Amino acid sequence: MRNITLALVATAALSAPAFAADIEAGKAKSAVCAACHGAAGIAAVPMYPNLAGQKELYLSKQLKDFKSGTRKDPVMSGMAMPLSDEDIANLSAYYASLK
Repeated sequence: MRNITLALVATAALSAPAFAADIEAGKAKSAVCAACHGAAGIAAVPMYPNLAGQKELYLSKQLKDFKSGTRKDPVMSGMAMPLSDEDIANLSAYYASLK
């Protein structure tokens, strides 16, 4: 019974976000991203991906992977390194909210 209770608590903790993402904070934080990904998340240069309308979980995973070194890119790793988990959630929510 104890193992079932622990499993339920762990599942609930993993499925519930620690904080709600703040789209406006993400928008403010995105100013530095605009140089490559465009002011509205649409890149002017074909080699840079569009971020507008991407799925929030996808964006969050990519930023976390750049930050941890799981995904390698010298520019993006450097950009992601100083981001907090809250910054990543906010940026991801912001770009996901764009059309």
